[in-house]
Amino acid sequence: MNSTAPAKPSTAFFVQSAISFGTSSLALLIGAFYLPMDPWQRGFVILGILFLVTSCFNLAKVIRDQQESASLRYRVDEARLDKLMIEHDPLRNPPLPTSMMPTPMM
Repeated sequence: MNSTAPAKPSTAFFVQSAISFGTSSLALLIGAFYLPMDPWQRGFVILGILFLVTSCFNLAKVIRDQQESASLRYRVDEARLDKLMIEHDPLRNPPLPTSMMPTPMM
């Protein structure tokens, strides 16, 4: 059983992704402001852009969560938790520790 941790992206990749996202978002917004159209049409385009960006973030999170849930470590943890929940009986009286047991009186 090989349980190696997935490789984390490098700092350079993170910076490149952040710059790319910022540049593309800014270019879309500037383009939407300079399009020759009425203000209500421009607002509609800008809201569409913002909706698209938030949908992309949501999709990326869902894909990441699906990949994470398919990992062996997650499945083992989930099976362990299910076993604990099945064995747990909240109505059962827990046994008293021996130090708290009443001593018989003579």
